[in-house]
Amino acid sequence: MKLAVAGKGGVGKTTLVALLAREAAEAGYRVLVVDADPDANLATTLGFPYPISALAEESELVAERVGSGGFVRLNPTVDDIPERYAVERNGIRLIVLGGIRGGDEGCACPANVLLKSLLAHLLVKERDAVLLDMEAGIEHLGRGTVKNVDALLLIVESDRKTLETAERTVALARDLGIERILAIVNRVTEPEEVDEVRQALPQGIPIVGSIPYLETVRAAARRGPLPPERPDASLKSLFETIETWLESPVS
Repeated sequence: MKLAVAGKGGVGKTTLVALLAREAAEAGYRVLVVDADPDANLATTLGFPYPISALAEESELVAERVGSGGFVRLNPTVDDIPERYAVERNGIRLIVLGGIRGGDEGCACPANVLLKSLLAHLLVKERDAVLLDMEAGIEHLGRGTVKNVDALLLIVESDRKTLETAERTVALARDLGIERILAIVNRVTEPEEVDEVRQALPQGIPIVGSIPYLETVRAAARRGPLPPERPDASLKSLFETIETWLESPVS
């Protein structure tokens, strides 16, 4: 499975990526998480004890694959990058991309070309799980960096601003041809919130799960890493539901 995770800033996107990555590893998947947010926090959330260099800052690699001096290869070779540059902890491999700069049209920034090519061409084999933690908001969709995914996971909360961003995200995702868009309601404190979100989401966007507000996760965030134990049974159920959706035909 190859999943891109999007949502308005502050909805808990990075935390949910990390929690789903742990569920995937627990379920026996070979997990690769890609931090494609320029404000990268996944390493901290997953408990990596050391800073991880962003791929965009590997100037020699960028020059080797994409070129320099005004000559840019628009389709660089990227198939070996996960094995060479991913770091691993507790069964989860992580690549930090760094900032993807410039628009989808007409941008030939070498680092940008390399990162977009990597996102588009990550190969997924059976029992592989790739989760892409995209930057907050909708700009990455305009750049076309998530065209080749099995699903876009849209993280939402019940407030109006979050749902407005979700509506714009869905429109752009559909323009890109992403056929499967699945919503997850995060930080639920009242049962009626899920129904409110369901009514506000664009037509045809199913809610595949909801996560309650978890004080243990909030407390852990003040220190950095997630708590070592599963904070709520809803995470396992959510991951299993996503698996089921990916196995079914797109309606």
